[in-house]
Amino acid sequence: MKTMRTVLKGAWVATAMAAAVVTAAGTASAANTDVVTAAASGAGSRAFALTIDDGPSPTWTNQVLDLLKDREVKATFCVIGDHARQYPDLIRRIVDEGHSLCNHSMHHVNPTTQSPDQQRSDIQEASDAIRAAAPGASIDFYRAPEGGWTDDAKQYAASQGMQPIGWSVDTEDWRRPGADAIFENYKRAFQGGGVILMHDGSQENDRSQSVEAMGRILEDLSNNGYYDDRPAVLG
Repeated sequence: MKTMRTVLKGAWVATAMAAAVVTAAGTASAANTDVVTAAASGAGSRAFALTIDDGPSPTWTNQVLDLLKDREVKATFCVIGDHARQYPDLIRRIVDEGHSLCNHSMHHVNPTTQSPDQQRSDIQEASDAIRAAAPGASIDFYRAPEGGWTDDAKQYAASQGMQPIGWSVDTEDWRRPGADAIFENYKRAFQGGGVILMHDGSQENDRSQSVEAMGRILEDLSNNGYYDDRPAVLG
């Protein structure tokens, strides 16, 4: 995927820089409340947006980052605030290596079980933890734990400049069904411009199947002419 990464690196950087400028300018939001399930290039494009949930984890996040670096692919890491506090060096590595950050809540509690105040607090606390680990880092996305979307969570995330993102491809790697099954789940669901859901955390979970399957998925995407992209930002 190295040639593809080189060709399309400019588009990724331009998108990331535009998001950073909006954040730095202090505008109200670069997002809206729609839950995005397509890459920035749009559904049907030759793009994919790889999103990786529940980290960071010293064991698995480092392996995933090594794999992405080798393939010259950028991803979006949906990190849990608790884990960002425990492993700030990994948040910094994610940022330093050019990946995007996504707020995945502080404690990974489904928002549908929380009051509006609890939802907002959970999101804000996670953002604070991420920024404490990587001061100045842009957090462009929010993903509700377990896909438990509520109007309050979407509205608060968007007000903070974070686009709510879902997925169009659930590899179900969190079930640990085996690398072959994870790969087949991807093959059945993926269409151009899709958002792929995978996991690198938490530390107590064995994500070796995810890492193995991710390598195969990235190879398949490259062989079929797809390039890496960010999820869409609406606004």
